[in-house]
Amino acid sequence: MQKTMSKTAPSRDGAKRYCLGMMLALLLSGCAVGPDYQAPELALPDTWPEHITLSQSERDDWRNWWQQFDDPALDRLVTRATQDNLELTIQLARIQEARAQLGFTEADQFPTVGYQAEATRERTPGAALPIDFEPIQDLLTTTNNQYTLAASLEYEIDLWGRLANERESAKAAFQQSQFARDAAEIGVIGDVVTTYFNLKSAEAQRQLLDETITSYEETYHLQRLRFEHGDISELDVRRAEAELQGLRAERPALARQVESLRGALGVLVGMSPQELISALDTGNSQLADITQPERIPQVMPSELLQRRPDIRSAEASLIAATAQVGVAEANRLPSINLTSFLGTSAVSGGDLFSNAARTWGVGASVMGPLFDFGRTQAGVDSAEARVEQAEAQYRLTVLTAFNEVRDALYTYDFTSQRSAAVEDQISAVQRARDLAVLMYDQGQVSQLERLDAERSLLSARLEQADARREQLAAAATLFKTLGGGWQAEHEANQDATP
Repeated sequence: MQKTMSKTAPSRDGAKRYCLGMMLALLLSGCAVGPDYQAPELALPDTWPEHITLSQSERDDWRNWWQQFDDPALDRLVTRATQDNLELTIQLARIQEARAQLGFTEADQFPTVGYQAEATRERTPGAALPIDFEPIQDLLTTTNNQYTLAASLEYEIDLWGRLANERESAKAAFQQSQFARDAAEIGVIGDVVTTYFNLKSAEAQRQLLDETITSYEETYHLQRLRFEHGDISELDVRRAEAELQGLRAERPALARQVESLRGALGVLVGMSPQELISALDTGNSQLADITQPERIPQVMPSELLQRRPDIRSAEASLIAATAQVGVAEANRLPSINLTSFLGTSAVSGGDLFSNAARTWGVGASVMGPLFDFGRTQAGVDSAEARVEQAEAQYRLTVLTAFNEVRDALYTYDFTSQRSAAVEDQISAVQRARDLAVLMYDQGQVSQLERLDAERSLLSARLEQADARREQLAAAATLFKTLGGGWQAEHEANQDATP
């Protein structure tokens, strides 16, 4: 019986120790203060409006969505912009700063191990002692050496979760900087694409104007010859000259617009000042050669919260602000710090590592505010106010994003309608111009009617170039507002979802 008791007693003691350890762990884990993050509830639509063009179920790999326009020059410009754009360079530096801050908070959760090495030589004068006899003072004057070598350890027990909340806040801030950089990249790419389309439209309009000017010059010279032979009056010549000079007066404005867009595009892609001035190359593509995407993959409204990096950046800011409330609340409570050191100290270097020179110490301290006249409470109130601001900013970002998508969808739909209407207009105006030329040659209409028909055709062609630019820009804006491109892994996840 005694042997049995000797075997069971240790097991009971071990069970007690285990239970005490579990209770202590649960107690310490339950001491963390501060609110847990909960995503704000949002009333999201189930679907987009039915009549808007966003109903294609087939998805391609739209990761690099600008490649759907099938323009190698545009691809090169976008690639360079993602590498050399100065705004993205600034965002990348902010990511590095946030990563470093996250490293600080992660390191704070571990003990700090340090070392100290010290060597001193000190002379103690006998005159400092309360003895007036000088010979004795000389005898009492000493010179001593002191050598010390020690290692120290400091550790703060994260009883209230302050360090954990700081790490959570820093991690969210790091994610926020990453999402902010992604949002900036999407914005830069969208600006490059739309500026490129504006440039190609301006170049197309300038080329069309040049061709029309050449045609008007030939007409003017022909009218002068007919006037010199007495076939027409001077009024017809002056009308042809006035139309020609009017077109020439429009060309400088278009040329200025082209160069202005070239410069803006050069800044977006990060060209050097030398390239901007002397070697600015934006490609030789024509507006008519750019492919208009015909398929827009289907996107559910709820996906927008994960696809838009600006929304995820705002949510990360809200997570960081929520964690800071826990930090502020923990600052109101006592903090427990453990310290220890182990070393050796001797007056002679030879005795430095002897047993007699060994020194050590352990300690613990509890520190906390007693009367701070509301400072720590003000810190909590300030942190909670920042949470309210971050939540409002998150809701505003979501609302703005959905409104941008709504506008982009309607714009995409309406620009397609306008482009089709302009094409029909071109056919009618072209036929009217051909008839005016034929009837003028037969003497059935006046030169003024023919010039009006020519001017109408020029206006219709300029509007055609603008409508095509607008349609291409609308597609680019739609891709941008939907969060960029569709990645293959995103598609796989969607296919796996029942």
